[in-house]
Amino acid sequence: MRETDIDRHARHILLKEIGGPGQAKLGAARVVMIGAGGLGAPAALYLAAAGIGQITLVDPDTVSLDNLQRQVLFRTSDIDRPKVDAAKDALHALDPAVSIETHCLLADAGNLPALLEGADLVLDGCDDFATRFAVNDAAIAARIPLVSGAVGRWDGQVSTFAPHLGPHAPCYRCLVPDIPPDAESCAVTGIVGAITGIVGTLMALEAIKLITGAGEPLIGRIQIVDGLSGGLRTVKLARDPACEACGG
Repeated sequence: MRETDIDRHARHILLKEIGGPGQAKLGAARVVMIGAGGLGAPAALYLAAAGIGQITLVDPDTVSLDNLQRQVLFRTSDIDRPKVDAAKDALHALDPAVSIETHCLLADAGNLPALLEGADLVLDGCDDFATRFAVNDAAIAARIPLVSGAVGRWDGQVSTFAPHLGPHAPCYRCLVPDIPPDAESCAVTGIVGAITGIVGTLMALEAIKLITGAGEPLIGRIQIVDGLSGGLRTVKLARDPACEACGG
């Protein structure tokens, strides 16, 4: 547990929903982040700034020039570096007290149980459905919340999945049972960089709420952002009793 820096986190401590006890919870928390790209970059920045005690970064890739349009953790000088290494340096430059653990690898069913051991929650910002399914299964097994974000072109969505909390709480596969047949990556469809900032920041906000107990997390709800129209709406998601991951 990291010691609370009262000056650094004064604006949090002033909030009645967080205060000193909530900031102490943030300092004691361990968050695992799957993906340090478009969504993981803003989420990691805001979680480090929030005073999270330990952030574990999991990403197999290196920084490329076309990442810089949206992956705001990185600079031109980071090109060809492992993303987790460049991210660690950027987060330590923001707050040297945050503990950063890095894993330059692809998260999968084999390594996720060890990666999630002792974690309070996991954030998934990857763009691969097989990995998303594996993270969902591992989060269910670890009985921790999964904050999931997704983006495409001008749109994005975020939700929190926590079926261990009861029948009102769905898992990711209640929303996406199988890989969509028309699934395409942003390398094919394109994406406006700012939408990743919005959704990644909403993911960090969800994590802060879950850790401190503030407000209402997006459990059983999906927040959808329409960047072109400026629309923001929340829709309900029920748990699927036939879900192969959390049903029954």
